[in-house]
Amino acid sequence: MGGKKVGSTKSKIINVIIYIFLVLMALLYLLPLVWVVLTSVKDDKVLFISPFAMPEKLMFENYSFAWTAGYLGRATLNSAIVCIVTLALSMLVGSMAAFAIGRMRWKFSGIAMTYFLTGMMIPVHCVLIPLFTKFAKVGLSNNLWGLILPYLTFSLPVTIFIMTGFFQGLPNELFESACIDGCSIYKAFTHIALPLSRTGLFVTGLMTFVANWNELLLAMVFISDDTKKTLPVSLSKFVGPYNTNYSQMFAAIVIAIVPTIIVYCMFSNQIVDGLTAGAVKG
Repeated sequence: MGGKKVGSTKSKIINVIIYIFLVLMALLYLLPLVWVVLTSVKDDKVLFISPFAMPEKLMFENYSFAWTAGYLGRATLNSAIVCIVTLALSMLVGSMAAFAIGRMRWKFSGIAMTYFLTGMMIPVHCVLIPLFTKFAKVGLSNNLWGLILPYLTFSLPVTIFIMTGFFQGLPNELFESACIDGCSIYKAFTHIALPLSRTGLFVTGLMTFVANWNELLLAMVFISDDTKKTLPVSLSKFVGPYNTNYSQMFAAIVIAIVPTIIVYCMFSNQIVDGLTAGAVKG
C-alpha cells in the first residue's frame, strides 16, 4: 500500500510539472501575439513612452489607415489567389506523384523519390537570378503566375515526402481487394488512397498555405506592379527610410496573420492527427 501511495504521489508531481511547463510554453507563444494586438491600437507616442502598458485609448483607426494606405485589400486578394492556386496544384500533383511512388511498383520509383527530395535541399536564393532571367524572357515577370510556378515547385517536395509515407502505411489488402473487384488504378487513388489519407492532405495543405502566404523574397523580386503585389510585400511599405509608424504597421501585421490563425483553428484537430499518423507511418 505504501509503495502505491508513493508511486501515485510521484505521478501527480510529474503531471503538475508537465502542466506547468505546458502553461509556460503557451504563454511564451501567446504573449507576443497579445502584445502585437495591443500595440496595434496604441498611439505611437504612447508606444514609445510605455511599450508594454495597456493602451489608454483604443486607436482602431490604425486598422482603417493600414487597410487603405497599404492597399491591403488588393494585396490580400493577390496573396489569396496565389496561395489557393498553388495549394490546389500542389495537393493534386503531389498526391498523384506520392501515390505512384508509394503504392505502384515500377523500376525508377526510388530514383524519382530521391529526385523530388533533392528539391528540399535547394534554397530559393540559389535559383533566384536564373528564375528572374528566364521569367523575364517568357513574360512571367510582374505576373502572378511567376509566383505560382516557383511556389508550386518548392512546395511539391514536402508534399510528396509526407504523402508518400501516408500511402505506404495503407494496408495492401485494400488495394488487392479493389483490384480483384475490377477497380482501376485511378479509382483506387481517388476512392481508397485519398479518403484514407485526408489527414496528410490537411498537414501538407497547411504547410503549403502558411509558407506561401508569408513568402517575401520571390514576391518582392518578381512583382513590381503595386496592383499585383502580395501581402508581405505590402507590409514592407510601412517601414520607411526616415520614418516608421509602428502602430499602423502592427495593425497591418494583425490583418496579415488573421487568415493563417483562422485556417489553423478550423483544421487544428486534423493537423495534429495527421502529424501523429505521419510520424508513426513514416
